[in-house]
Amino acid sequence: MQALSQILAITLVNIRSIPQRLGSSVVAIVGIAGVVVVFVSVLSIAQGFRAAMTTAGDPRTAIVLRSGTDSEMSSGLSREQTQIVKDAPGLTRGADGPIASAELFVIVNHPKRSTGTDANVPLRGVESGAFAVRPRLKLVEGRRFEPGRNEIIVGRAAAGQFAGLAVGNDVRWGENAWKVVGIFEADGAISESELWCDAKVLQGAYRRGDSFQSVYVQLEREDSLESFRTALAGDPRLNVMVERETDYLAAQSTVLQTLIRTVGFVVAALMAIGAVFGAINTMYNAVASRTREIATLRALGFGALSIVTSVMAESAVLALLGGVLGGVLAWVLFDGYRTSTMNFQSFSQVAFAFRVTPTLLVQGLVCALVMGLIGGILPAIRAARLPIVNALREL
Repeated sequence: MQALSQILAITLVNIRSIPQRLGSSVVAIVGIAGVVVVFVSVLSIAQGFRAAMTTAGDPRTAIVLRSGTDSEMSSGLSREQTQIVKDAPGLTRGADGPIASAELFVIVNHPKRSTGTDANVPLRGVESGAFAVRPRLKLVEGRRFEPGRNEIIVGRAAAGQFAGLAVGNDVRWGENAWKVVGIFEADGAISESELWCDAKVLQGAYRRGDSFQSVYVQLEREDSLESFRTALAGDPRLNVMVERETDYLAAQSTVLQTLIRTVGFVVAALMAIGAVFGAINTMYNAVASRTREIATLRALGFGALSIVTSVMAESAVLALLGGVLGGVLAWVLFDGYRTSTMNFQSFSQVAFAFRVTPTLLVQGLVCALVMGLIGGILPAIRAARLPIVNALREL
């Protein structure tokens, strides 16, 4: 108890004296805050990208692709095969038959609003069942495209990131002209990065014959996936794979997420080295300015452990202040910031918003605390080893 009271007393004195060393303390706080801003903001890119890929995914929605493919781009299904998929047991059925949509996916070049440079934008051909398969998708402006006509509807994220996609505008890709007739939302999901049109029209425009690349279906229940998969696997006319939509989209985001997180940790680690040296310098100055004070405490019977703990505690407080400042700045500057990037697994642009989540903020605080503790170790040891007699002679 005596040791604990000593630690508490000295720590409170050290913390109260921080304003007397405001200059060096601010340098340490700002350095650590800078690391936290970079760390949290970079990881918020990965968090936002993952959210765009998986948000609003329905566990009752499944996607059917050709076996052995890792994305829609490399898949291929005939109309006969898509019909067999739709007739399989385990699907929800409405007034017009099974709730399913055979779909085609192509990439078009379209300029970005910000730079004017061309980017790969996904143009998806869908059947009428696509809107029932994705019940959270809703039009917020204009109307749906009419079957058999060169009309498109645009995701809100795509309309914000790419030029000339307002309702009423005409766009041209190659020999094909299209009219934008509507804008839709999908609770921030990846669908908002896409352009949609009638699948039959897209087949003709891009000479795809009567082929598709995927079939999106709505299962009767969440646990119907295995029975549906078993039914398709037992049909000799098919060679397909079935995945839940949420699992498929999560897998599609792994490459870019891994890259972003790796870059984020490397950059933050390099910056952290500088911040740690700043913290060490600050704490050395703090120890030097209180040499006689520390020696007096040692002469009065305060132990080395209490001295070390008090210096470490002061360093931790400065680090946490920097962590809080960095977290607030990252949230204010980056949370909700919208951009787009290339998904390397589909070679198309995905529009998304940075997401500074509570988990990332906690990780930023932990990172700041670790830097503070590392920066305080050497100064704390020096303070504990100060020769009492020599220190008392210092002015």
